[in-house]
Amino acid sequence: MRVNSYRICSRCVMDTTDPKITFNDEGHCAHCIDYLNSGVNDRFRRKMAEEQLKRLIERIKRSGKGKDYDGIIGISGGVDSSYLAYIAKQFGLRLLAVHLDNGWNSETAVSNIKKITASLGIDYQSYVLNWDEFRDLQLAFLKASVPEAETPTDVAIPAALHYYAAEYDVKYILSGGNLATEGILPKSWHYDAKDLKYFKHIHRTFGSTRLSGFPTFGYKREMFYKLIKGIEIVYPLDLVPYERAAAIATLERSCEWKYYGGKHHESRYTRFVQSYLLYKKFGIDYRRPELSVRICLGGISRDQALEELKQIPYNPTSIAEEMRYVAKKLEISDEELQQIIDLPAKWFWDYPNDDKKLSLIYNTYRRIFKKSK
Repeated sequence: MRVNSYRICSRCVMDTTDPKITFNDEGHCAHCIDYLNSGVNDRFRRKMAEEQLKRLIERIKRSGKGKDYDGIIGISGGVDSSYLAYIAKQFGLRLLAVHLDNGWNSETAVSNIKKITASLGIDYQSYVLNWDEFRDLQLAFLKASVPEAETPTDVAIPAALHYYAAEYDVKYILSGGNLATEGILPKSWHYDAKDLKYFKHIHRTFGSTRLSGFPTFGYKREMFYKLIKGIEIVYPLDLVPYERAAAIATLERSCEWKYYGGKHHESRYTRFVQSYLLYKKFGIDYRRPELSVRICLGGISRDQALEELKQIPYNPTSIAEEMRYVAKKLEISDEELQQIIDLPAKWFWDYPNDDKKLSLIYNTYRRIFKKSK
């Protein structure tokens, strides 16, 4: 059942700030229903996961024989990717760590990357984006007034990872994505970065710089890497016991890693977008999905989550300084940034897109792939 007035899930804390949210007769939202139906809480899952992980590690090592590396791992300096690098090293994988440098790294993130790669003995490559092109893309998505302000980064990351995988003939890309902290995320908040029709329309309409070298990653390029090059993205954190607080403690103890204050806040731009811009423009609070996952996993009560959500997600004493930094970095005035924030909210369906086409393509691919296994 879809609703028009404000409503919040009776089990988790997802609400109608996702305009496409639906609820069943018990008041449970589709997000937590789908998450729990995925089997994430299956008490037999851990033993199955251990066997799956063992087979995955064996496949990765086998594919890397005679090559410089067994796999590519994306690294940001954040918890998920850093902990993945740590456990992958414990399993004896020979990795090349790849970081997408989009110019927004916090000092803590840069330090964390250096400490992780040095302490674990992992080779490291940085894929540096053309700043003029990237800045223009970021401004275009801000002016489009959609939640996908991070799409320019989200499309460049897989492009960079697959570039290095092909360069070194590596068949596996290890991703820090995981169900334990990212199992719930509304599509309306974070539309598909691989939709190049949507991506190009936003840039043509609101951008001003011609893109000559920006690494895009649409479905055709993805299928080329998957089906022709045989490159696969895997998610090992779904196959190990993963709890962020314990992971942070391990990283601090073993690698002198430092926490940076919030999920994905290793990037100053991401911190601004997720904690302030989306909250002020759309009412979107990025803590809701993570708290909802923790509720589903039994790590926090709904009442505790609601109490946490009473606090605003940004620091009111430092936000003015943060906005000045963002405006200066984007080479616009403070006033122009505020005008962009004040624009009426829009969503991906307000612009030309290939949502139906991509859904058909990927649903067909998943059915074929599942049958072939």
